[in-house]
Amino acid sequence: MRFSHKIGKVISGEAFGSAKRHTRAFLRNRRFPARITTAAIIASIDATAFEEIRRKYAVEDPGDAPPKYLDLETWMQINLQRVRELELDYAPPSNILDIGCGAGYFLYISKMLGHNVLGLDVDNMPMFRELIELLRVPRVVARVQAFQSLPNFDRKFDLITAHLICFNNHKSDKLWGPPEWDYFLDDVARRLTPQGRVWLELNREYDGTYYTPELEKFFRDRGAEISSYRVTFGPGKLVPAGVVLAAS
Repeated sequence: MRFSHKIGKVISGEAFGSAKRHTRAFLRNRRFPARITTAAIIASIDATAFEEIRRKYAVEDPGDAPPKYLDLETWMQINLQRVRELELDYAPPSNILDIGCGAGYFLYISKMLGHNVLGLDVDNMPMFRELIELLRVPRVVARVQAFQSLPNFDRKFDLITAHLICFNNHKSDKLWGPPEWDYFLDDVARRLTPQGRVWLELNREYDGTYYTPELEKFFRDRGAEISSYRVTFGPGKLVPAGVVLAAS
């Protein structure tokens, strides 16, 4: 790292914020961070097998279509950043459920860090199926639907995530509102350990927003912290629906 870049980090507060996060995580978990890089992650994948998948499904300009996930370096960087933001590089071995796991990159990195992972997704995209199998990421095949419970699992989870959410009928006239999310969050809460966390990342809708003012208020009433597209519930913070109703 260049000296000028180091000075820039100090001036911007980035270094202080990073040190504060690292200290907090270490004191909580008594674990030094796992040093992992995008290059190391990619090097751990069978290059020949991945290239076969890439040749089969790659297109010249994928846009937002699934073949975009074949840009391995970009998406491993994105998912490594997710892992770090969740402090999974510090956390002791945890049970993690990723809803809408797609190609499984987030769970693959988490598994490399020693976590016990499980994905949940539909099975209508052969490319994702082949990538999941290549990465040996365990997955339950199921569709998340409004007012329907998730499948039964053999464990409770310390962390439940969902990135780039589409199961809320994203970009449709049946987009979920508070009633649908209320049912979903109650169901998710039953799958958490007492100090379990929830980390949701919404997709932008046609009007450029991630949620209506009504839905934002609902999430906050349920105990969420909201930052742009991200809706998170810290350890033990997912407020039961009955508590919200009693307080309103």
